[in-house]
Amino acid sequence: MKIVILVLLSFVLVGAHVIDNKKTDIASDDNGEWWRSGVFYQIYPRSFMDNDDSGEGDLRGIINKLDHLKDLGVTGVWLNPIFVSPMKDGGYDIADFYNIDERYGTLEDLEELFVKAKELGIRILLDLVPNHTSDEHEWFLKSVRREPGYENFYVWQDCKTEIQNGTHVVTEYPNNWIAVFHTRAWSYHPERGQCYLHQFLAGQPDLNYRNENVTKALEDVLLFWFEKGVNGLRIDAINHMFETEGFPDEPYIDEDGDTTHYDNLDHIHTRDLDESYQVIFRWRKLMEDYATEHGTDKIFMMTEAYADIDNQIKWYGTEEQPGSHMPFNFALISNLDRYSTAHDFQNAVHAWYSRLPSFGEANWVLGNHDRPRIGYRYGEDRHESLVMMTMLLPGINVVYYGEEILMTDNRDITWEETDDPNACQTNETVFQLYTRDPVRTPFQWDDSTNAGFSNAEKTWLPVHKNYKELNLKAQKEAEKSTFKYYKHLISLRKENIFKYGEFRSMAINRQVFAFVRKYESEHPVVVFINLGDRAVLSVRSILRIGEIPPNAVGKVLAAVHTSSYDINDLLNPDQFVLDKHEAIAIQVIEGEVTTTTAPLTTTTPSSASTIASSILVAVSVIFYALL
Repeated sequence: MKIVILVLLSFVLVGAHVIDNKKTDIASDDNGEWWRSGVFYQIYPRSFMDNDDSGEGDLRGIINKLDHLKDLGVTGVWLNPIFVSPMKDGGYDIADFYNIDERYGTLEDLEELFVKAKELGIRILLDLVPNHTSDEHEWFLKSVRREPGYENFYVWQDCKTEIQNGTHVVTEYPNNWIAVFHTRAWSYHPERGQCYLHQFLAGQPDLNYRNENVTKALEDVLLFWFEKGVNGLRIDAINHMFETEGFPDEPYIDEDGDTTHYDNLDHIHTRDLDESYQVIFRWRKLMEDYATEHGTDKIFMMTEAYADIDNQIKWYGTEEQPGSHMPFNFALISNLDRYSTAHDFQNAVHAWYSRLPSFGEANWVLGNHDRPRIGYRYGEDRHESLVMMTMLLPGINVVYYGEEILMTDNRDITWEETDDPNACQTNETVFQLYTRDPVRTPFQWDDSTNAGFSNAEKTWLPVHKNYKELNLKAQKEAEKSTFKYYKHLISLRKENIFKYGEFRSMAINRQVFAFVRKYESEHPVVVFINLGDRAVLSVRSILRIGEIPPNAVGKVLAAVHTSSYDINDLLNPDQFVLDKHEAIAIQVIEGEVTTTTAPLTTTTPSSASTIASSILVAVSVIFYALL
């Protein structure tokens, strides 16, 4: 039973830390930058919707489900790779940058998707993989044959081999480099008589960006898709594009550790080289020039680079030489987990904002196709509370398909069913540590066969067994649901206070992270996020960071769908209980409290008085324990 208690200010000021972040207001029309404060929805096309009953998702399936994305309210959609590919790495091994893989449909299907999405006010972004191609790409085949103009299109080096059982076996590699997928980063090609570099699979040879012809070829690809009407690009693995000339060995982190494991090398010669940034700056200018010359909407660029925060921020470039509009911020995916404290979250938020250039915009990402889903990493009960945090902080937000209905990892996929090469290159005993398949399973549309994803006898990955209860149809029909919660938060983001407002944040204690959003004369909004496994008592100290008057009334703008508080409920901002894993956004209005929510009157005055006296003693202990 929830009890109203006013906690003494002294209980919580100890260790409280305030951050004041104020960004320059953006013009009301966002200067044509339509992505400002946008929400982008990431689709893994193979798993979104199957239109032809092949067991795999396709473009027509996406077209048929655009209404769902319109209903959700997203700004744009980012599609994982759909280009022609032998699918050795889920389409990230591209064999033709100009055509669509037949499993997804045709170029005409994609053009129709562009048109229909535009009619609904949704922008479409494609996933470009410029670091490498498939070993079946014609550029690579020409390079193998040393055809004029292609001799050095890829990174080739001499290496020593010997014949064993009729096969060339490398006995001396060009250096000690290891690929991301835990193999040597060099493979021998008998026709060429040399080794080629691949920072990922052997079927993904690295392009040689020290060859100007390579940069020009990729720019031609960009221009082709600009002409087709794409609204933006997500550029994959950009920090791998250049390697140190001379190909020196990389130092081992642990000389006595596993010398064949990627994570045991300090990748000072294969990642984050300055030349990689220059390519992105050049491509940004190409985008700006194209939009200006052709009178089109501005083209948006997301970039992916798993790196330390300073190297990530560098992708923004400068005002004179801008780069990526949105370097992915992976802090909430890579650096934090269910054991992180409110202070950890505040530090992560502050770390990005303290480095953010004045012309840049932050972004928040809780999940993607390469990492376990939110619930697996943070606990399913924290999913919605973390979403409120990311949705109501200033910046761009990215939603990975299925997050809007609380889809979870399918850890029941067996070794025999595993498709991900990152896992297939290991073995049956450890593959679960490396597989990404559990986060790529078919979308759960309803409780019919295969969750409404496909009428095929077998889907490319098994549907999660919880689809009978957890599906979009059920959540649309429910009075409250995760889907309706997401939809409401996305609608709130269109308000000026969330698009342009400044914010201040505070870690009240180890488990409660809070922040205030303020914009001009609008009523400020206070957001509370309880990351902990126990209920806590809200406190007036949080209001100090927004200079909120003592007689303020709070109107609930949003609450996790399991909360006992409803939208538009009125309450004292310092007089409510924040349940475990709960998140609530309160708009603060001056005036006396005249209405309270049901949870605030569930005890008689006499019992409340007795319990309050007891809890006031206990709460001082609790708060000091949490600090």
